[in-house]
This record gives sequence, structure tokens and C-alpha cells, in this order.
Amino acid sequence: MHRINRRHFLSAVVAGGTALSLPSLGNAKRRFNPNPRVVRIRKGNAPGQILIVPHSHYLYLITEEDKAIRYGVGVGKAGLEFAGSAVVAVKKEWPTWRPTPEMIEREPESYTQFINNTYTMPGGPTNPLGARALYLFRNGADTFFRIHGTNERRSIGLSTSGGCIRMMNEHVIDLYQRVPLGTVVTVL
Repeated sequence: MHRINRRHFLSAVVAGGTALSLPSLGNAKRRFNPNPRVVRIRKGNAPGQILIVPHSHYLYLITEEDKAIRYGVGVGKAGLEFAGSAVVAVKKEWPTWRPTPEMIEREPESYTQFINNTYTMPGGPTNPLGARALYLFRNGADTFFRIHGTNERRSIGLSTSGGCIRMMNEHVIDLYQRVPLGTVVTVL
């Protein structure tokens, strides 16, 4: 059964400054389906906000008080996940990418091309951020967490990323078109 960590839930509610209603996860034995679909959720969520439930690997774009578009996502591996609320402050098509210094320090063998230089990978199909990226900010500062596309489709539904929320490229393009700057994102 998928359970949401009470501490993360409460911190998200406090950080968001509003009461949130979790999506109804329904039968936990259902198979994971990453494809977007309209689902019913518990009332109490503001239309236009994004709610992410990492334990179930779903992102919900609230469209009505009791409805959302649900997308399958990949999330951060243990210890690297983001929790709480932020806003979409920047949106980029085919974004450039450079691992954070912490990522390089943690896994230097994976990021050798970025060591001792300022190289930034240009946007494109081989870039880890995929086709689109939504940059999450808290209190006006970049959190360095993103909702972004990926060319690693197998990572959707898993907890393997360096902390960001990954979506299939065609799904992040759809979300990108629906979400304006200033959208509230809450990760439980």
C-alpha cells in the first residue's frame, strides 16, 4: 500500500499555507500507468496547482476542485527528494544543463566532462532535462529542483533521479503548455 510520510505531508501543508486534500489513491494494487488521464480527487485543492505524490510516482495538475490530470513521473532517490511547496518561476524549452556541484561531488565518475570547467550541455534530445523544464523556486530563490522531461523512459515510475521530477518528453510538453509562471507546486 502506498503511504505518504506524515512529516512530509504536514510540512507541505504548512509550507503551502493552505489545507490540501490528497488525491484518492484508490486501490493500491492497480498497476502503475504513466499515461496522462483525468482522475477524480478529493475536494479542497485549488484548480491550477500541481500536487506530486512521490510514493505513488504521480503528478496531479488540478483542473477542477475534484478533478485532475494525472501524469506518471520518476522522482528523486532516497535522500535526494524535494518536499514542500514552491512555485514555477522559470520555464524553458530544450533547456541547457549542468549538474550541481553536489551532484559532481557525489558521483564524479558520472560527471567527468563537467569537472574543473564551466561546460554546460546544450539543449536537445540527449540532454537529461529533455524537451521542457519547469524551474521550482521557494521564497524567490532557485531550489535547483525541476519538473522536466527525460529521454530515459524506463525511469518513469521509479525513484532514481538526482532529486528532480522526471516526465516523458511528450507529457512534460503537455504540462508545460498548461502551466503558467507562478503555479504552486506541492511535493508531499
